[in-house]
Order: sequence, then C-alpha cells, then structure tokens
Amino acid sequence: MTSSLEHARAAFAARAWREAADAFADAASSAPLAVDDHGRRAVAAFLVGNDVTCERAWDQAYRAAVVAGDGPAAARYAWWIAFCLLLRGRMAQAGGWLTRSRRLVDEAGVECAASGYLLIPEFLGVLDTDPVAAHDLAVQAGEIGARLGDSDLRALGLLTRGQALIGMGRTADGFGCLDDVMLSVTGGEVGPIATGLVYCTVILECMAQFDLARASEWTAALSGWCAAQPDLLPFRGQCLVHRSQLQQSAGDWTSAVATAEEARRRLADPPHPALGLARYQQGELCRLLGHAERAADAYRDASRLGCDPTPGVALLELSRGRSAVASASVRRALQEARTATERPALLTAAVDIFCACGDAAAARSAAEELTTTASASTSPVLEAMAAHATGTVLIIEGEPAAALQHLRSAAQSWRTLKMPYEAARTSVAIGLACAALSDRTGAELEFGNAHEAFLALGAEPDVGRLTALTGGPPPAENLSQRERDVLIHLAAGKTNREIAEALGISPHTVRRHVEHIFTKLGVTSRTAATAHAYEHGLLARTE
Repeated sequence: MTSSLEHARAAFAARAWREAADAFADAASSAPLAVDDHGRRAVAAFLVGNDVTCERAWDQAYRAAVVAGDGPAAARYAWWIAFCLLLRGRMAQAGGWLTRSRRLVDEAGVECAASGYLLIPEFLGVLDTDPVAAHDLAVQAGEIGARLGDSDLRALGLLTRGQALIGMGRTADGFGCLDDVMLSVTGGEVGPIATGLVYCTVILECMAQFDLARASEWTAALSGWCAAQPDLLPFRGQCLVHRSQLQQSAGDWTSAVATAEEARRRLADPPHPALGLARYQQGELCRLLGHAERAADAYRDASRLGCDPTPGVALLELSRGRSAVASASVRRALQEARTATERPALLTAAVDIFCACGDAAAARSAAEELTTTASASTSPVLEAMAAHATGTVLIIEGEPAAALQHLRSAAQSWRTLKMPYEAARTSVAIGLACAALSDRTGAELEFGNAHEAFLALGAEPDVGRLTALTGGPPPAENLSQRERDVLIHLAAGKTNREIAEALGISPHTVRRHVEHIFTKLGVTSRTAATAHAYEHGLLARTE
C-alpha cells in the first residue's frame, strides 16, 4: 500500500501540484517530514497559490536544516522564505530573512547555493542605476550555480545577465542570454518556480523592448507550460496582460478582451501590483472598440490602482473632441520622468494629439524623439512607429510628398509584422497625403483598405471617423465664411497663433473655430480637416 508521503512525492514528480499539496498535508499530519520533503511541500503550495502553507513549509524546512546542522541548506531555505515574503510585499520581514541567510552563509565559511541566490536581491537593487555592476553580480550568481550544479541558480544568473546587458544598451547580447536560458527552461532543466520566473521576466523584457515577435513565441511557450499543469496558479496574471496586448497587436481583439478579463480576475484576489495594468489594457480595448464609458471607468480604476492611464485616457478625450484636454494630459505625462519603455507609446499618442491641436512644433519634437529612440533600437515595431509619426507630422507641415516616403515604409513594416490596426491607421495617413497631392484615386484606395480593416477588427470609432472623412457633406455647406478662412490657413500647415495673426483675431478665437470645424466635419485632427478641404475642392474655390 502506497503511503501518503510516497504518493506526495510521486505527484510532485508528475507535477500534479494540487494532488501533491494535499498528499504532503496528509503525510505531515501523521509524521514529521524530512527536510527535502518540507521543501517539496513548499513548492507545491506555492504553485497552487497557497501562500500561507508555502511560507510555513519553507520555515519548517529551514528549522529542520538548522537542527540537522546543515547551514548551507538552512541558508537556502531562508532565502526562499524571503523570496515569498517579497512577492507578498512584506519587505521588513523579507529583509530579516535575507540577513539571516547571509549570516548562515558566513558561518558556513564555504561557497553554497545561497551565496549565489543572495546576489539576486543585490542585482535588483542596482539594475536601474548601475547596469554594469548588476551585470557583474549576475555573472557571479551564474558561475556559482554552474560550479555547484544548481540549475535554478544558473538559470537566474543567465536571466539577470540578459537583463543587465539590455540595461547597458547591448540589446542583442542581452536577448542572446534570454534565449539561452529559455532553452534550459523549455528543456525541463529548471525547477517550476524558477521556470515561471524566467518565462514572465523574458516576456516582460520582450514587451519593454517592443520585440513582439519574440514575445509572442515565448508567450505561446508559457501558455503551453501552464496548460500542461492545470493546477498551476502563479505566472498567469501579468503575463496574461501581455498576452492580451499581443493578441490586440495581431488583430484578434475578441481574444484580447477575454484574456484581459481573465488577467483582471486572477490579479484581483488578492490584489496584485499588476492589476492596474490589466485595467488599463481593458480601457485600451474598450476605447478602440468604441465603448467610451467603459473605457473611462477602466482608466479611472487603473489610476486608482497606481497605473497612469496616459496616453489612453488622453486619446479617449481626443476622440470626444476635447483636444485641449487631451493635449494638456499628454504634455503633463511627457514632462514627467517616464521610463524609456513607456515613452514610445506616449510619444506616438502625442504626435496624433498635437497634430489635432495644430501644434506642429510639439508634434515634430515628439516625432523626432521617437525617431531617435527607434534608431538606438533593434525593434522593427519602433521603426514603424517612428516612420508613421514622421509622416503624419510632414502632412500637417505641408509636405505630403515627403510624408509618403515615411508612411509607405511604415505600412510595409506593419504588414510584415502582421499588425492590421496599425497598418489601417497608416493607410488613412497615406490617403490624406494622396488627397493633399490631389491624387483622388490613390486616396480612395487607401481609405477603402483602411475601412475594410477597421470593420474586420470592430474598430467602430475609426470606422465612424473614416466615414465622416470620406462621405460627409461638402464643407462649404456647413462652415461659416470665417471657418472656411481658418480652414484654408490650417490646411497650409499654420499654427493657431499664425492663423490668428493672418486673420487679425485672437488665438483663443482660432481655437474655437478649429473645434467647430472638427465638429462639423466629423474629424478629430487637422490632418483629417485638411484632407476634407482638398477632397471637396474647397481651397481651389476660395483662392
């Protein structure tokens, strides 16, 4: 007859985590567990989301190792206790266990696994400020893991080395390390907790560097790993948010909505720091699908949970015709010390918003920063974002021919990357440039392509804006004479202040006229208003 302990060990080996956790609980109720069995019970409890049992089992493993006089083992278990406490935000207690682990390592007087694990918190403490020092710590941790045959420590060392190299600007070398460690993970060479950490960290780094192809590949691998272990609860939260973002980029918005909701549900109980990110992603999808009120609610929740909802909330305001509010929001965000990974999306939105407000100088500045960022990157996504932004700015600067060179490059990149929404947005911009060059046929083709893509995606707001742009009544029948005068100067790429000087009115009055023009034409940007002017021959009739 198989004992509870033998059953627990067999279930653990089979990665049947719930079964293992229950069997270890039965075994522990009848007889004291060995040190290693306490450790196995802790791992199983962690993987089914039972934090209290996990922490208690690590503590029992630690105490059993102390009683056995095994200082190195006790130091390792003390580190794992600290790790669990850090994940739960109990920083003071975690610090105490880290100190205890260091003391045990010092008392042992020999190199042990904890010697390397203790370098990981030090690495995290300097990664953002001194990536070179962080790299040295990562190399040391990996070397200790290799010498001692500790596959988890070796994997964490290689993972952190990749992060440090990316932080040093050596992105290709960094991803080389990350791909290397992922081979160890997918090959089953690494324990389950370390495997989950590696997966999630690698995906996070891919998303931060806009390497969506690599992120998609490893997200699929993570999904398969999780699916093979249905009892597994951790590593499904923030990674699910990124999975939703990838599904959104690929044009599968239905799946993206479902995945974002699953992420929100998993992160909500107990509340996880990434819950705000999940709500922000839900806000983005609602905005794109035309659910404005639900988007606003999601953005408010994201803000309450500590996630700045800019640029999404600013783009929502722009879609509501509140361009001045949108501009103020995005300017504030740009002035803050946002990380390098946050700024590209912010700059992309800023270009659209500033163009809509007629602030060509601010739009040009944002596009140039985005171009500089893309030039220092290996990401084709960033390159396409920069090309689109530059082309958009050139249109409002009155250089549609030059704009087309950048926009067609962006369009080709989006097609290669299989990102249909971004491709459709670029088609609209190409159509506007063609209209500005009096190429009606070219404009209609691009607008038609965009309309078809927006309909397939369910991007109702974009469908509405494009319909208003291409099928609305002639502007001359809706605009007052003064509004037509303003539109002529606006189409020439002049700023509100320049228009005010030309017409002898105040910039405030110009801003009101521009807002009225947008409302009457059903557009949200100066670019779209300019296309209307050319499309209906308004400029030719009034010159």
